[in-house]
Amino acid sequence: MIIYSAMPLELIFQNDHQEAYEHTEVQLNGVTMLVQPCGVNEARIVRLISPNPYDYMNPNYAPGQKIYFRPQFE
Repeated sequence: MIIYSAMPLELIFQNDHQEAYEHTEVQLNGVTMLVQPCGVNEARIVRLISPNPYDYMNPNYAPGQKIYFRPQFE
């Protein structure tokens, strides 16, 4: 992708850098995923990280779905 602009790249891509720090990697039912926290006990799935192709076919793990969880301390 080529962008021709007089604006500095920091202004064009400023939202991309902020969102990268808000994502957290969690494991739910053995499936690792990247989520964006939406509230205290909920998050929105951004990306799956799984070698199992059946996990990608599961509509419960589709990007954009909300998951609810309770924090566990180890």
